[in-house]
Amino acid sequence: MFPWLKNHPFAVEAFFESSLVLTFAIPKNELLPLIPECLQLDIFNDQWAFIAVAMVQTKGLRPKGFPKLLGNDFFLIGYRIFVKYYSNVGQRLRGLYIIKSETDKKKMEFFGNVFTHYNYATTDIQRQHRSDIITIQSIQSDFNLTVETHHTDIALPQHSPFTDWKEARRFAGPLPFTFTYQSETKSVLIIEGVRQNWIPKPVYVREYHFSFLDLLGFKDIRLANAFLINDIPYYWKKGGTEQWSK
Repeated sequence: MFPWLKNHPFAVEAFFESSLVLTFAIPKNELLPLIPECLQLDIFNDQWAFIAVAMVQTKGLRPKGFPKLLGNDFFLIGYRIFVKYYSNVGQRLRGLYIIKSETDKKKMEFFGNVFTHYNYATTDIQRQHRSDIITIQSIQSDFNLTVETHHTDIALPQHSPFTDWKEARRFAGPLPFTFTYQSETKSVLIIEGVRQNWIPKPVYVREYHFSFLDLLGFKDIRLANAFLINDIPYYWKKGGTEQWSK
């Protein structure tokens, strides 16, 4: 396979039927070893860095400009670290660094791993949406999540580092950029996402467990926020690369 194919060689579009994102706060020194040398952690109050778990139901995912009937529907799960990157022309870009990706279909795993560096794996996904309660779980990946959406005055999670939802929305995701680093060539792949009418709504998290986060062995990890958004057109631009130097 040609290596350049993995660098997002064309734009991709999809419709997000739903995007449910939980963001976890972790002391910056614990999270720092998980990012490459070209990136910096996006820090809050000089103490906290963040991992987001995003669970997205896509509809009609396809190369941008292709007819909708050629699109496919996939459920995507991404574990992403909030980071910053300073480009060669001095731009400060806020974005995400992906450390794990999962999907509910082998087709997405295959093509996702041909055209991206995200290392998709297929897993079982069970979803239920009854009234105002959403449950998502996986036996194979050992996670479960239950949230309530009907609350009108939702408090931040008990140990969140944020003082209000305005602060929390800065780390709601997705951010404008996603980064991949190839250490052998010291090249940074930058993918920009474009969205419309992105208004995250807080949800109440009744319970959660993510085995992958447990395996990372953090000494201090706490739920910082949880947001839901529905019915959003979205697309990713063709990837661009640049050489990184200290």
